[in-house]
Amino acid sequence: MKKLSWMLMSAALCAGVAGVAMAQNADPYANNAAAGTTQFPLAAAAGRDSGAARTAPAGAANTGAISVSGWRYGPNGRPPAGGSPIWNPVMVKMKAGGKVTGATAFSTTSPETYCALANGGYDFIWTEQQHNTRSWNETAHMWAACPKASAVPGARIAYADEAEEEKALTAGALVLVVPTVRDEAEATKARDFAMFPPMGKRSAGGGQAFGANFWGGVPGGYRNTINDNLVLILMIETISGIVDADKIAAVPGVTAVFAASGDLGNHSGYSQGSPDYERIINVVHDAAIKAKVRLCGPLAWRDRPDFTCFQAGSETALIAAGARAELGNLLNTQGRPTVGPYAPGGEAYVAPAQPGAGRGGRGPAPAQ
Repeated sequence: MKKLSWMLMSAALCAGVAGVAMAQNADPYANNAAAGTTQFPLAAAAGRDSGAARTAPAGAANTGAISVSGWRYGPNGRPPAGGSPIWNPVMVKMKAGGKVTGATAFSTTSPETYCALANGGYDFIWTEQQHNTRSWNETAHMWAACPKASAVPGARIAYADEAEEEKALTAGALVLVVPTVRDEAEATKARDFAMFPPMGKRSAGGGQAFGANFWGGVPGGYRNTINDNLVLILMIETISGIVDADKIAAVPGVTAVFAASGDLGNHSGYSQGSPDYERIINVVHDAAIKAKVRLCGPLAWRDRPDFTCFQAGSETALIAAGARAELGNLLNTQGRPTVGPYAPGGEAYVAPAQPGAGRGGRGPAPAQ
């Protein structure tokens, strides 16, 4: 009897889990209540070559041999008549010419920390997946804790890659940052895996983004409108990217190009302010102007001409900055014992800073 009860409970639990999965599944047959009874009047006869690669059935829009370049895309998945409603607040602000800023969630895996950052007044969260070992599972869990915080979820992925982009987007990202884009081909690849057909090649496999707590209830439907709502930012960070900057910026579907201040110095061998460094930054600037896309950079460049989207500091840097702002001249005024671990020569001793100074006290320095 106990065994039977356990089996029934397990079956109910599995059914419940399956129901949750089905609710976010893009497969049109996932909710088929009469499995095994569906009729397929246009299906090929069993065991016979139907000739479908060469000949279309009656009523088909695509006739003759099937080809990629000649395929006429059907009505499913298209935006509503009159165009997609723009429901992503970052895209709304960018289209209006406003400046947008993303706070960097660099290393946290805490939903509480993420949500505090996401409700801190920024436009989006730059969840760092390139220079961090956090898993996509951990990222999706953080985003699910407050999917409709004032700052929308975004991510810098590792590189232009179908798996990387798919994981970010199915988890709910509305801002996708693709680093080290070196040429037009890589820019096109980044766009293709970010966008659903007919513009791109993104797979419709369901996921967290399709759920009602995320974007499942947006006007016009998520699948049909996300191409026009996704903010796609391509980072130009190498000399090869500089050479192809005009073509990278001009790829259809790209929202903005990012002049990567640090890596352009790394790849060029020059520092900010030098003629060679400033020249390559201006190449990215010119590419954005010619392509009529937005121009992004670090928040320190918010007053640089034509830059309108920015990456701000990390959660650790922002905590340190908040402490400085809150404490004022009480900052780093800890007591100074003459004995014990905090005394001069002790393992926890740090030389005193000037009261109110931005550094000093105990513990690691803020992340940069």
